Amino acid sequence: MGTSAVPPIGERLREERVRKGVSARGLAREIGVSASLISQIETDKSRPSVSTLYAITTALGISIEDLFDVRDRAEPAAGELRSSMALARASSPDAAAAIGVLGLDRRRRVGPVVQPTEREVLTLDSGVTWELLGQVPDAHVDFLRITYQPGGSSSSTGLLMRHSGTEYGHVLSGELILTLGFDEHRLSPGASVSFDSTTPHGYRNDGEEPAVGIWFVLESQA
Repeated sequence: MGTSAVPPIGERLREERVRKGVSARGLAREIGVSASLISQIETDKSRPSVSTLYAITTALGISIEDLFDVRDRAEPAAGELRSSMALARASSPDAAAAIGVLGLDRRRRVGPVVQPTEREVLTLDSGVTWELLGQVPDAHVDFLRITYQPGGSSSSTGLLMRHSGTEYGHVLSGELILTLGFDEHRLSPGASVSFDSTTPHGYRNDGEEPAVGIWFVLESQA
C-alpha cells in the first residue's frame, strides 16, 4: 500500500481534534508543521507522510489502528498481507508508524514460528527494509529485522524522528551511524542500542555493504 492508497482520513482527524478541543494552529505548533498543512490534511487536499500522521495521532491521543478502523476490517490472508507489504513504498523513518498505516492489527498472531520465506516485508523508499519477525496479540511491540542498504537512511529527507515509546536494537552485520540528539554513534557488528524514542534520532548507512540488525520498538501505553 503506497501513500496514494491510504484512504481519506481528514474528516476523522478533524473530528477528533475538535472533540479534544485542540485548534488547528495549536496542533500544528505541537508537532512542528504549518497550520495550512493541517488544514490541507483535514480537507484531504494533502496526504500526510507516515511520520506526520503518526505525530498527529500521538498528539491527539489516538492510535493509527483506530483511525483506519482496523478492527472492523476483514483480516487479510497471510499471503495477501505479505504481498501488500512487499509492494509498499513509504518515506517514514519509524517502523511502528509505517506498520500501523499498513493496517496490521495488533490483535493478530504472527508465529509462533516464522520462517524466512514467510516474513512480511515493508520496503521504504529511503533504502530500508523492515521484516516482521513475529507478533503476540495485544502486545504493543514491533519485533523486526531491519536492513539498511548502502546509502540508506531512516528518513529520505534527512530529518530526525521522535515518537513515544522505547527502542532497542542490535547490529548483526555492516555498520550504521546513529544520530541520537546532538551525538553521533558508530554501530559496528555486535553493538547494541536502547533509548527513549522521544529523543530525536535517525540511522544511516555510510558503508559499502548492507547493515542488518534486529530491532524491538516498544510503544508507550501511557
